[in-house]
Amino acid sequence: MIGALAAITGRTALLSLRGSGGAFVGVVFFLAVVVVVPFGIGPDLNLLARIGPAILWIGALFATLLGLDRLFQDDRDDGSLDLFFLSGLPLELVVLAKAVGHWLATGLPLVIAAPVLGLLLGIAPLPLGAVTLTLLAGTPALTLIGAIGASLTVAFNRGGLLVAVLVLPFTIPVLVFGVSAASATIVGPVPFLPPFLILLALTLVSAVVAPIAGAAALRSSME
Repeated sequence: MIGALAAITGRTALLSLRGSGGAFVGVVFFLAVVVVVPFGIGPDLNLLARIGPAILWIGALFATLLGLDRLFQDDRDDGSLDLFFLSGLPLELVVLAKAVGHWLATGLPLVIAAPVLGLLLGIAPLPLGAVTLTLLAGTPALTLIGAIGASLTVAFNRGGLLVAVLVLPFTIPVLVFGVSAASATIVGPVPFLPPFLILLALTLVSAVVAPIAGAAALRSSME
């Protein structure tokens, strides 16, 4: 079973890299957000450094949503979803494996790109390290929450903006605590650890809830 789940994870990551919502598109979108926002705010480097963690987190949030609409839709179209049902594998673990594969292809490149893009905003090394750490801890939660939305839209045979509309409200707590933890190293007075631990807890809860909810939605779509 472990081998089958690893194969599903690898296949999902490969398809995500090749698809329209792959790592390159996500990183380019991430870069676009970081480059465009300073034009609207102005050349105040101190201000950019203070709000830099929020800019990076917002960019990562929207970049993570790219390609989520096809996470299960492609499997339904080519019959892979039927094979998952017939394989005897727990559907909850299949959903988790696909979410992990999608994060490896789209979320992890954003985490790797964050330190480089943070330098463009003038963020100091310590806060930049904190932002990167929070993104590493929090982006899996964004992907897992997005997987629930993607599984819900399978029944409608459409996704796109609908996934973002469904998912976005539920990602707000992850965004809030991610930005709070990263900003604590810049402005304080809230310490870094409490919001970071809550962020980790949100990711762990998502890892439990998302596979169950996603599997239930997929079963409903196949009936």
